[in-house]
Amino acid sequence: MDIRKRQPIGVELVKRGVVTELDIKNALEYQKDHPNRKIGDILYILNACEPKKLIEAIGDIVGVKGILLHARNIKVRLNDYMSLDIAKKNKVIPFEVSAGKVKVCFANTVNDKNMDTIKLLFLNKGLIMESYITFESDIDRILKSMEGTSDESLTNTGRNDSITTLVDSIIKTGIDRRASDIHIEPMDTYVRIRYRIDGELFTAAKIDKSKQQQIIGRLKAISNMHQEKQESQDGRILLYDDYNIRVSSQPNVNGEKFVLRLLKKNANIKNIFELGFPKSEEELKKSINKKNSMTIIAAPTGEGKTTSLYSIIDYLNRPEINITTIEDPVEIRIKGLNQVEIDNRASFSDSLRTVLRQDPDIILVGEIRDTETGEIAVQAGQTGHYVLSTIHTIDSIEVITRLRKLGLSDYDISSTLATAISQRLVRKLCPKCKRERDFDDEEKAIITSIGKRYGVDFDLSGKTYEAMGCPYCNNTGYYDRTGVFEILDLTEEIKEAIMNGESSIQIRRIALQQEYRPLIVDGINKVIKGITTLEELNKKLVIY
Repeated sequence: MDIRKRQPIGVELVKRGVVTELDIKNALEYQKDHPNRKIGDILYILNACEPKKLIEAIGDIVGVKGILLHARNIKVRLNDYMSLDIAKKNKVIPFEVSAGKVKVCFANTVNDKNMDTIKLLFLNKGLIMESYITFESDIDRILKSMEGTSDESLTNTGRNDSITTLVDSIIKTGIDRRASDIHIEPMDTYVRIRYRIDGELFTAAKIDKSKQQQIIGRLKAISNMHQEKQESQDGRILLYDDYNIRVSSQPNVNGEKFVLRLLKKNANIKNIFELGFPKSEEELKKSINKKNSMTIIAAPTGEGKTTSLYSIIDYLNRPEINITTIEDPVEIRIKGLNQVEIDNRASFSDSLRTVLRQDPDIILVGEIRDTETGEIAVQAGQTGHYVLSTIHTIDSIEVITRLRKLGLSDYDISSTLATAISQRLVRKLCPKCKRERDFDDEEKAIITSIGKRYGVDFDLSGKTYEAMGCPYCNNTGYYDRTGVFEILDLTEEIKEAIMNGESSIQIRRIALQQEYRPLIVDGINKVIKGITTLEELNKKLVIY
């Protein structure tokens, strides 16, 4: 398959009428000054003929399908399958995975040994490899654009500079890349650095194992942890002006793993509508601007509950209103609020009792974790206050079930809970590289089926978009995230059903007959608007 062993390739191309003898002569002249370039790539560089026709002919000659590979064709993340170093060494890019098969593109200089190496790598991952070839210059260009997703500068810093500089570089790179978390993980033979960006983990570097203890020592020193303790610890890094970095350590079989949560101190709080809230401002006011009641935001961990809470509080914040928050910890400081951070000496419930004596109008409780906190929050809602909080559950209907399991009575729930909001975070299509196309038949069938189930007529007459990938989005095809929401406003009929002890299934049935629509409906609307993709939505909601 290596065209270096096929000297007559130029002759073959001439015989097939793809190029002329003069083209080959010009290519050989070019090769004298560029001896590492192969004839196929030189003909491509010299624009001797139409590139697609050329690579397909070369592929036919060497027995591997030839394609023109562009960044937009790449539908997988390289780091999920191999390191950037392996890709560069073997001149290879995996670009699509489906049904247990992986499509892999090699440079047209690939040899059998390299191809067998990559084939074995994918077999170990349970994937059968389909081989393709493209021009080496395109492989090099695409891999170079991916360097942002695999930061060799971190590894180089580890070799050449001090540990202080290395750790500083790891943190600053995470800040520059908009990471929410940095994972520093001891492995068998190296230390892995990963960044969570827009909810997805990316491997950035692998640092020599010999640096492990020094990295751990530096992290403990700057986060005010005990150096001698080989057990789980929590700390905080305050060395970076705009960031409050929470640090958690956890011993594992290879050493101590660290996770750094990057929290911007004076982050601008997004408007609730910028977060993707689907209702109008008038409808929002009806849902959240109430006294003698409680609004709860529900979602699994990491789905933006706190961000939405802050956004709602910021929306309600006025000088004539006394707003107090009880948080663990205070993640963003907002002017005009009384923000209380709980510690080991006081729980949410203890702090909430004290806050009730501080003449509050609105109370934000970071999370309802136990029966005592739930009961006091309900009492606050029943005595003239507006209470905002979060809870861990899958959707807004199940908030009722969760409160019941915490021991709250049906009377307390129905008389106090005004609105339950559930949400998920999905990645937004990169604005610089997303590509417009028609909905295919399978997508139309999926969306139409969902519409029928929930009584929604989705308009599929327009275009949709697909993720492509470019340097701006680290070749992921996505940049930033938005919320997908469902809102349950407790009507008299729903309150009555709760009072009668009806199950969540019956409550959902009643809600669907009114204005309630589940998460998937808002998600589909955001797909139709070109904000995200059906594939991204499926990751969070499993719709097909």
